[in-house]
Amino acid sequence: MLDEMPHRDHFSWGSILIAYYQANLPQKTLAIFPAMFTLDKLQPNHIVFASLVKACACLGATRQGRQVHARFVISPFCDNDFVKSSLVDTNAKCGLSGDAHPVFDSIKFKDSVSWNAMLSVYARSGRRNEALEMFETVPDRNLSLLELGKQIHGIVIAFGYESSLFISNALVDMYAKCSDIVAAKNIFGRMRRKDVVSWTSIIVGEAQHGRAEEALAIYDAMVSAGVKPSEVTFVGLTYACSHVGLVSRGRKLFKSMTDDYGISPSLKHYKCFVDLRSRSGHLAEAENVIKAMPFKPNKHTWKFLLSACKQHGNTQMGIRVPNQLLSLKSDDPATYIFLSDVYASAAMWEHVLKVRKLMALVEVKKEMGCSRIDIGKESQVFHAGKP
Repeated sequence: MLDEMPHRDHFSWGSILIAYYQANLPQKTLAIFPAMFTLDKLQPNHIVFASLVKACACLGATRQGRQVHARFVISPFCDNDFVKSSLVDTNAKCGLSGDAHPVFDSIKFKDSVSWNAMLSVYARSGRRNEALEMFETVPDRNLSLLELGKQIHGIVIAFGYESSLFISNALVDMYAKCSDIVAAKNIFGRMRRKDVVSWTSIIVGEAQHGRAEEALAIYDAMVSAGVKPSEVTFVGLTYACSHVGLVSRGRKLFKSMTDDYGISPSLKHYKCFVDLRSRSGHLAEAENVIKAMPFKPNKHTWKFLLSACKQHGNTQMGIRVPNQLLSLKSDDPATYIFLSDVYASAAMWEHVLKVRKLMALVEVKKEMGCSRIDIGKESQVFHAGKP
C-alpha cells in the first residue's frame, strides 16, 4: 500500500517504520529508511527519529545509532524529550554510557522511561554506586508499574543482589501486586531461604488473584516448614476464603489465629470475616460479628453486609443497615450512591430522595471513573465521559 500511494508524507513513512519495529523486524526499519530521501525527499521528523533509534537499540547497532543521533542533533526536533529518552535507552543497550549522560541531562521533563533508561546505562556498565545514587534521586519511585518493576529487577540481577532475602521478598510482592503472579511464584520458588514475609507475600498474592486453593496449600506448606504465620498472613487467607465461599475453612483459620498463634484479630481480620459470612448468606451471623467485635465498624464493614442483603434479598436487614452507614457521615460518594441504589431496589423513593439531598448538603461529588493500560514503556489513561 505504501508503494502504491501517489503522495507519501511523514505520517505514512512513520507508520511503516513503526510497523516493522513492532513486528520485531528492526533491520527492515533501518533498511527502508533511506527511501524517504531518494523517493520523497523527506527529512525525518520526531516520529521517524524515535522509530530509528528504537530499531538501533534492538539491534545493538552502535554505528547506525550514532549516525541517527548526529542527524537528530542538527534537526528541528532536537529538543524532543521522547526521542532523547529513546537515545538514552539505545546508548545503554549499545554500551555507550559516555554518550547517554549528556542526552539524559538535556531532557527537560524526565519521566519514568528516561530515569530507568539511565539507570540501565549504569547497570550495564557495572557502575553500581552511580546507579544507587541516581535511584535515590528518582522523584516518583512507583513499583505499581510492571514494566518499570521488571527493569529494576534487571538491575537487581546485574548487581548480583537477587540472593538477598529482603530484595527477593520485595520482588515477590511487586510482581504479585502488578498482577504477574506467575513471575512472583517463580521468584518465590527459587528462593533458598524464606521467612514469614516471603510466605505471606505469595499467599496474599494468590488470594488477591482469586486462587484460594493455591493460597491455602502454600499456607499448609508454610506451617509444615515450621514458619509461624503473622497477622497479615491471616488477612490474606480470610480474604481468599471469602471470595470463593470457603466458610468452614475460614472459621477454622479465624479460630486458629487466636487459639494456636495468640494473634488478636484486628479490624482488617474482622472485616474479612464479616465479608466471608456475608457473601455466603450467613447475614445474621455477620451482623452479630459486627456488633461483638471490639472495634467501631467502619463504612466498609457495613457495606459488605448491606451488599449481601441486596444480593440475598434480605429486605428487612437491608433497610436497617443503611442507618449505620449514614451515621458515619462518610465523604465517599460511592457510599451514598450505593445507599441510593439499595433504597431504589426496595422502592423506598422517599429514602432515595433523602440520600440525594444529603449528598448535595455535604457537597459529595462522584469522581470520574478512569482506567489505565500499560503498553511497553507507554501508559494510556481513559476517563469515563471523555472522548
